[in-house]
Amino acid sequence: MRLVPLCLAAILCALLVNEATAETLRERMLRSYALQSGLVPPEETWVPQDPNVVAVGQRLFESKLLSSERDTACASCHLDRFGSADGLPTAIGVEGQSFGRTRVEFDGDKLPRNALPLWGRGGKGFDTMFWDGRVTRTKEGLISQFGSTPPSDDPLVVAAHLPPLELGEMVMDRDGRYQAYEAEDVATAMSFAGTIVDRLRKESPLIEQLSTATDIPAPEITFTDVMRAVASFIAFNYRLQETRFHAFVFGGGALSEQEVRGGLVFYGKGQCVSCHNGPYFSDQAFHVIAFPQFGYGFNGFGTDYGRYNMTQDPGDLFRFRTAPLFNVTRTAPYSHSGSVSSLSEAIRYHVDPLAVEPSKNFTAEDRQLYARRIGAWAADYPLTATLDNADIDDLTAFLAALEYESERPVVEIQP
Repeated sequence: MRLVPLCLAAILCALLVNEATAETLRERMLRSYALQSGLVPPEETWVPQDPNVVAVGQRLFESKLLSSERDTACASCHLDRFGSADGLPTAIGVEGQSFGRTRVEFDGDKLPRNALPLWGRGGKGFDTMFWDGRVTRTKEGLISQFGSTPPSDDPLVVAAHLPPLELGEMVMDRDGRYQAYEAEDVATAMSFAGTIVDRLRKESPLIEQLSTATDIPAPEITFTDVMRAVASFIAFNYRLQETRFHAFVFGGGALSEQEVRGGLVFYGKGQCVSCHNGPYFSDQAFHVIAFPQFGYGFNGFGTDYGRYNMTQDPGDLFRFRTAPLFNVTRTAPYSHSGSVSSLSEAIRYHVDPLAVEPSKNFTAEDRQLYARRIGAWAADYPLTATLDNADIDDLTAFLAALEYESERPVVEIQP
C-alpha cells in the first residue's frame, strides 16, 4: 500500500525537474539566438568622446540660436519624456510651441515624418541615418545630400548638419527670406550655416567654449565644428547602456517567463530577427511595412515613397530603414508617419496588416497606394509569420527588456 504514494511522489518530482529543465533550455536557447544574431555588450559599440566637447555639444543641442528665427532647438523635438523623440505622429518645427500633444494646437510648421529617437546613434556600425537613409556610410564612401563633398566621413556628423538647414524644421519657410532653400542648393545652405556660426559667436559664449574644448582658434571655428560637437553629445548621451536583456544574455540576469516567451517569438516564429538584428536590433537596411500614411507625406498629397526618393529605384518604393528597438516602448507613436499609436498594433502591422487597416474610409487613391504597399510588403517577406494576441503581448513584454536611460537629462527648451 505504501508503494502508491511513493510512485506518485516520484512522478511529481520528475515532472517538476522536467519543467525546470524546460525553462532552463528555453533561456539557454534565447541567449544563444541573441548571440548568433549579433548582440554584443553595449560598451563594444561605444566611440570615445571628449567630455569637454560633449559638454559644449549639449549646450548647442539645447540652443535656439541654431534655428533661423531663434525659436527652435534640437531639444525641441528630442525630449527625455518621449524617449528622445517628441511624442507626435509627425514633428513640428519652426514656430512650434509647447510639448507633446498640445504642440499641435499652435501654428508651427508640420513636418512630413515622425521624429526619430536618438538611441545608439554615433555608435560603431550605426551607419544609416534617417528613415530614408539620406545619409549612409557605404564601402564606396559616404552618401548624403552633400554629394561628393560631404563635410565629414562620420554619418552622424553629416546628419547633424541637416536639421538647422532644413526648411520648416529649423529654417522659416513662410516668407521670402529663405526662398533660395527651395532649390536645395548646398552652397546656399552652407552660406546660412556660416550665418549661424557668426550668430553664435556674437550672441553667446558657445564658440569660445568650443574653441577651449577643441583647441581650435575661435575665428577658425566652422559650422562643421559646431555640428561635430552636437554629434559628440548625441553619441555620448544616447550610447547603448546595459538593458535587462543585456544582463540576461551576458551577466546571468533574469527575465520573466513572459519576456522569455516573447524573446523566443522574436527570434523564432515571429521572424522579427530577420530584420531586427545586430547590436542595435536593426539590419540598417530598408524594408516595406504596410503602415497607413498619416499627414501630407514626404511626397505630398498623403504619399511617402520612402527610400525611392533617395535612389529613384522603383524597387525602393515604400521602403524605410529598419527601426532600432532600444527604448521602443517609450517612443510612440510608430512608423515613418507616426500613424500607429501602440506598440502592439505596430507589431500586428508587420505580420497581418489587413487585420488592422481601416480601408473602408479610404479614397480610391488611398486604396490604390495601400494595395501597392501590401504587394511590396508581401514580396519583402516571402515567409509568413502568424501571431495571435498572446504572442504579440509576449513580444511587447520582451521589448520592454530593451529599455535604458540616457547619460544626462536634456533641458526642455521652452517656447
